[in-house]
Amino acid sequence: MSSSVPTRADVMSLPSYVPGRSVPGAIKLASNEVPEGPLPSVAEAIARAAGDVNRYPDMGAWALVDRLASDLGVPADQVAVGCGSVSLCQQFVQAVCEPGQEALFAWRSFEAYPIITRVANATPVTVPLDAGHRHDLDAMLAAITPATRLVFVCNPNNPTGTAVRRDQLTRFLDAVPDDVLVVLDEAYREFVTDPDVPDGLGFVRSHPNVAVLRTFSKAYGLAGLRVGYAVGPEEVIKAVRKVYVAFSVNSLAQTAALASLDAADELLARCSDIVRERGRVRDALVAAGYPVPETEANFVWLPLGERTTEFAEHALQHKVVVRPFAGEGARVTIGTPEQNDTFLEAARTFPARE
Repeated sequence: MSSSVPTRADVMSLPSYVPGRSVPGAIKLASNEVPEGPLPSVAEAIARAAGDVNRYPDMGAWALVDRLASDLGVPADQVAVGCGSVSLCQQFVQAVCEPGQEALFAWRSFEAYPIITRVANATPVTVPLDAGHRHDLDAMLAAITPATRLVFVCNPNNPTGTAVRRDQLTRFLDAVPDDVLVVLDEAYREFVTDPDVPDGLGFVRSHPNVAVLRTFSKAYGLAGLRVGYAVGPEEVIKAVRKVYVAFSVNSLAQTAALASLDAADELLARCSDIVRERGRVRDALVAAGYPVPETEANFVWLPLGERTTEFAEHALQHKVVVRPFAGEGARVTIGTPEQNDTFLEAARTFPARE
């Protein structure tokens, strides 16, 4: 049945967010999920909380806010919890950008940035990555205009895995105008091993226009429950909370996040296993002729250009699902050693170069 109700023309023209595919019988290395499920202690906490789902969740997730503030050593007024870090990305745009003002980010970077910016009635501005698939912070600084209100820096960057180092990021943040908010999106922070890739929380303490995003979806293995958090200037966090969709962080997610923090040492030990596999997979791909950049995340980036779709189809024939970005490259999540071996066999039977 057709409707005569008008909708926003700009929303109808938006591209849809494309998640990693799931194909029955194939290994899914397309969504940057960790290969193992929640710890038994976390699963038990979720099961106990399931008995109370007839009640609304704590709308502000205050127990989780207070725990994060304590663990991170920041005031609770500087912490906000959201329905995954992607929801918080949109809340930041809504909180600081008036219609037509600009949100700036590198490209390619997190696929949601241009979508959520336009949903929030702001204008996305993109700056190409440099030849090494890294953020070109000098070019991003030059792209800031009087209309710019927010800059996303994804570090490590999704989908390339590349990271900005401390000196470079410090120079950038020192030069950004005080009335422009810089959001350091650190969804993959727990996989970083290079000591020169800074913890963004230090910049929140030293710069009044910096915020940091983190998530429980990756290292903590709670992608299916959708919970993330932000740390930033008190007035900005207050505005971010104002545009929160009421009750969107459900009670199971809040319980699981708290239980995961209790088990953080055990969960983060899993990250070390993934990091070791990450190095093994990248080394094997480089040896096979793929120009894979160094990665600080739980995935690798294969810059295959126009051959990307062909590579993804080849991988699928070998029962492996990867995440292709047509015309640019393929992102491949680090799985178990056995899953990675299956992927590497597929990669070795595809010509790395024409």
